[in-house]
Amino acid sequence: MKKVVHRLRLSAHDAHYGGGLVDGAKVLALFGDVATELLIINDGDEGLFRAYDSVEFLAPLYAGDFIEVEATLTAIGNTSRKMEFSCYKVIQARPDINPSAADVLEEKILTTKASGTCVVPKDKQRV
Repeated sequence: MKKVVHRLRLSAHDAHYGGGLVDGAKVLALFGDVATELLIINDGDEGLFRAYDSVEFLAPLYAGDFIEVEATLTAIGNTSRKMEFSCYKVIQARPDINPSAADVLEEKILTTKASGTCVVPKDKQRV
């Protein structure tokens, strides 16, 4: 099935809590972005995010971390598109060493996983 991956750095602007902790809503917004790209690739239209079936927050994210956000198309219905999402931490900020220190992780850390359904109305499907 089709898959989309985005890699980005979380900034101080993304921190919502003390200690530079980034809230889970940021990751859900990024899942929406990769879902939109996947729908455009598959259908030629942005479609609409209908619902999450499940969301699990498994590890914290902090300002300065680099993450990979993935969406995989797992099933295609008449108008519905089932997807699975994951967010991995690939570089970890190390403010305990100095404000600009970071470590490349030997193994990426799964921080968030989810599944959901998007919809592309028939009259909007172009591919």
